[in-house]
Amino acid sequence: MGNLKLKGKDILKLGYPNNQSVNIALEVMKRNFATKNIHHVKSILKDILQNPQNFEKDLQFGQIAEALLLSTKTEKRMLNAQRADFQIFGNNISEEAKSQLYMALKLPISVGGALMPDAHSGYGLPIGGVLAVENAVIPYGVGMDIGCRMSLSILDMPISYLDGAKDKFEKALAEHTKFGMYETHKSHVDHEIFERDTFDLIPILKRLKGKAIKQMGSSGGGNHFVEFGEVEIVEGDAQIGLPKGKYLGILSHSGSRGLGAEIAQYYSRVATEQCPLPKEAQNFAWLDLSTHMGLEYWTAMNLAGDYASACHDDIHRRLVKAVGGRVKAKIENHHNFAWKEIHNGKEVIVHRKGATPASENELGMIPGSMTAKGFIVRGKGNPESLSSASHGAGRAFSRGECRQLFTQSDIKKELKLKNVTLMGGNAEEAPMAYKDINEVMNAQSDLVDILGTFQPRIVRMDK
Repeated sequence: MGNLKLKGKDILKLGYPNNQSVNIALEVMKRNFATKNIHHVKSILKDILQNPQNFEKDLQFGQIAEALLLSTKTEKRMLNAQRADFQIFGNNISEEAKSQLYMALKLPISVGGALMPDAHSGYGLPIGGVLAVENAVIPYGVGMDIGCRMSLSILDMPISYLDGAKDKFEKALAEHTKFGMYETHKSHVDHEIFERDTFDLIPILKRLKGKAIKQMGSSGGGNHFVEFGEVEIVEGDAQIGLPKGKYLGILSHSGSRGLGAEIAQYYSRVATEQCPLPKEAQNFAWLDLSTHMGLEYWTAMNLAGDYASACHDDIHRRLVKAVGGRVKAKIENHHNFAWKEIHNGKEVIVHRKGATPASENELGMIPGSMTAKGFIVRGKGNPESLSSASHGAGRAFSRGECRQLFTQSDIKKELKLKNVTLMGGNAEEAPMAYKDINEVMNAQSDLVDILGTFQPRIVRMDK
């Protein structure tokens, strides 16, 4: 590696103002052009100085352009006295979760919000919280596990195989799924996602690419799972493309692994620096999408979402290869993400942190617990929920409470009762930790139609 011999005084000589733009230019050029000729680098800097507006949206040089165009003074943002419009679905929701939404609704960028019936408190936006804002993105509003999602593959195999060839399915889960921070596959796929230039344009992504390759096709710890089970389509549906009946399915729940976690941590820190808020609201610090860092986070978030999707595809590919059969239909959705959408006739950024997108005719998957049925749903596009639905049953007890309340023998009893085999898992994810999924579904009949169910039979989680 060469070492670019560029100094601050060289940049000042080009005509740069003596402010933050000099340090930013120095850092960006040394980061991206360490091996380049200094005359070439200076000519790029000159071009940016002469027409900074031409470089505003550029992932490499946008930060320099922005420093030239904007004053770097950060002013403390105040909360509005009034909340933006909101709607709460379901009754069994803690006051703490409601308070977190109320705080978010007072942000000067907020235009609307909703709480789903599975909601419980989180960091910043509650889990099950939906928030629409103008031209900004809140890293903590997306969550630490960017692109956490559901993926259901429906196979052309009889469900009797789950009993008749149970050992084969258990072996497939034991050998072809990996969980937590340390388990990875021995062989890695060459996925197109790793060819994307986004990995080279944003420094944090460049650094994380190796980790992303290593963790491809693995699942997180906590409530993430991969399971075989029984799919029931309640009536023939053209959109799913399957007749009424029972099918064997693979269901997975996981996100963007270390890649997403580190993106979330880094940009949450940046947002906090750039957007000072009153202490109680600091987790709602946002990045303006007209700024370079806002654009950078948005780009990184979308890559993390695509990576999460690719991980699920790899998990399902490995399992189908191990057990045989063909995939007849697939249903999948993010539930930790931010989307550009039109609501009330204008474009807004909708954050769904533990909420399923439920636009009109949009298919989704809402899981129950390791023993409770999940539901295949079609969105109704209800404007009161910002076209959203719950992302699961939602926790009735915190992880700490579960460790105090439930023993291994309690869990075993429940598993036996429901004819479910569990590999891994712990008291924090006990079936009893969750709200009743049927009550949650009843509370959102205005948000989604139910097309089918998924009953877990063989479940693998982190140890």
